Amino acid sequence: MKSHNATASLEVLTLAPIARISGTVNLPGSKSLSNRMLLLAALAQGETRVENLLDSDDVRVMVAALGTLGVAVRGDLASGTLTVTGRGGPLPGGEHRLFLGNAGTAMRPLTAALTLGQGRYTLYGVPRMHERPIGDLVLALRGLGADIACTEREGYPPLVLNAQGLPGGETGVSGTTSSQFLTALLMAAPYALSPVTVRITDHLVSRPYVAMTLALMARFGVRVEREDWARFHIPAGQRYHSPGRALVEGDASSASYFLAGAAISGGTVRVTGCGSESLQGDARFAEVLGRMGAEVRYAPDHIEVRGGSRLKGLDVDLESMPDAAMTLAVAALFAQGSTTLRGIGNWRVKETDRMAAVSAELQKLGARTEVGEHHLVVHPPQSLRPARIATYDDHRMAMAFSLAACGGVAVTLEDPGCVRKTFPDYFQVLAGLTGADA
Repeated sequence: MKSHNATASLEVLTLAPIARISGTVNLPGSKSLSNRMLLLAALAQGETRVENLLDSDDVRVMVAALGTLGVAVRGDLASGTLTVTGRGGPLPGGEHRLFLGNAGTAMRPLTAALTLGQGRYTLYGVPRMHERPIGDLVLALRGLGADIACTEREGYPPLVLNAQGLPGGETGVSGTTSSQFLTALLMAAPYALSPVTVRITDHLVSRPYVAMTLALMARFGVRVEREDWARFHIPAGQRYHSPGRALVEGDASSASYFLAGAAISGGTVRVTGCGSESLQGDARFAEVLGRMGAEVRYAPDHIEVRGGSRLKGLDVDLESMPDAAMTLAVAALFAQGSTTLRGIGNWRVKETDRMAAVSAELQKLGARTEVGEHHLVVHPPQSLRPARIATYDDHRMAMAFSLAACGGVAVTLEDPGCVRKTFPDYFQVLAGLTGADA
């Protein structure tokens, strides 16, 4: 595995053909769980020691925002452990400008949480963040009495919040774009001035992420009454209380690359830090690999995949695991027959338009693709072509397409450093499983 600079401005990484991916990976902490736990710890009464946090751009954005707001956070994120002194209520007031990068797991929940207190807050990010819709959340918060303005384009950041406490009541929110909108409302709701009821006005995608939110809220002592996945009621008078210690599970989305690599290459990979008892929907991705022909074993704290015969294409609904779905799109290059990925319409509003990006880069490798409103069909080539893959400043594009090197060809990835968003040392870990030099 080697890297070089193609130009003075664009770093690239060329992956030599990978014969086999095998070994054990101790997973970094989950981004989604890391940022949820940090915010709940900040809102809670008491001090919380949060362990196995992910040291990445998105988590650093959240930590920096909490510090700017006056929340006491001690420790070094590089060690994976921070101690948060909770506010026991809404976050500190005042006038603040918060730069949130391209971190949806910071922008969405903070937008809701900051409506609870007293202050004026400006939330903004990188240009791509200003293209990612947040209108459904803004409308829902306005329905609860929040004063929020979209300063450049209605429905998109930057946002200005004039917070004077959140009155509460009943509101509706769309669930088709992102489950993070509902998560943000739920996490803020206990500190509204009256009980909160949230109705899903259409269809809720990525339900495991909402289940993760509810489980974490319960761990911090807050009860949510749920009617199926259509209506959520948060009684008034509840407060978050620190559990003292909170351990972040290993990131199941990151696990998908190594597990798929084993299935593709005929290796055996065990990932530790999440397993059969995981709160994360992506932990079920190995089951999809099992349907394709890999051998899969689950334990409470790890997942193991062994590759064998050639994978078989399949037709699968991936609405509950949209991030791992990108891994499957690349694994489909190695399957016998076509693979249809369904329930992935919200790919278009992620870090990049992943529907267009994944399709374009698969075609460079020789695949034929069919793009629908909510699905993608991958027809694998007879053999892969060497290709230079654009990563679109999207960490998951870089990690997923690294697996194309298992096809006997060299693959060059543009801007490999984009993986710092969630997994800064991804390529070093991958090299350790392939016997290559990082």
